[in-house]
Amino acid sequence: MEHVEPGGSWRPFWLVAGALGLLLVLDVALPGPDVPPLLWVLSLVAVLGVVAAGVLSANRVWTVRVGRTDVGEPVLSVGRERVLVADVDTAHLEAVREGAAGVDAGAPVLGGGWSLPRGRTGLPLRLTDGRTVLVPTRDPAALARALLAAAPARGAVPGAGETGASPGSPRTEGTLGP
Repeated sequence: MEHVEPGGSWRPFWLVAGALGLLLVLDVALPGPDVPPLLWVLSLVAVLGVVAAGVLSANRVWTVRVGRTDVGEPVLSVGRERVLVADVDTAHLEAVREGAAGVDAGAPVLGGGWSLPRGRTGLPLRLTDGRTVLVPTRDPAALARALLAAAPARGAVPGAGETGASPGSPRTEGTLGP
C-alpha cells in the first residue's frame, strides 16, 4: 500500500504571488509615481524565490512515504531517513492505534529536528531494536493503516505487549533507559 504525505504545500507561494500581483495592479491603476519595473522584477523574484525555497525544503525534509525500496522491501521514509517496515514493532503500533501505548519521553523525530513541524502529530513507532521514534504526520490513522498493511506477516512474540519489550529486544526500557 502506497502512502504519501507531502511535506509542504504550494498554497503560501500562490497566496504571496496573488498579493504581489494585486499590488502590481494597484501600482499601475492608481495615479501618482509608479514603482520602477526593475524594482518590481527584483521584489517578485526575491520574495517568490524565498517562499518557493521554503516549500521545496519542507517537501524534501518532511515528506512521509510508505513505499518500497529498490529490492521491493516495504520502507517508511521521512525526508532522507528510512526505516524498513520489517523493523517496526507492529504489536506496539496496534497498541498505539487502540490508545494503549504511547511514546517514550525524548524520542527523536524522524526527518530530524528537535520538535514536530507545525500542523503535524507524532505517530510513535517502536523499532525492533527497542528504540522509539516519532513520525511527523498529518493523518496518524492513515499512516498506521499503511504501515500495518505493508508489514510482513510475523508470528506474535510472546509477552511483547505485556512487558513493553519489542520483538528481538530483551530490554524493556525506552530510548532514555530504565
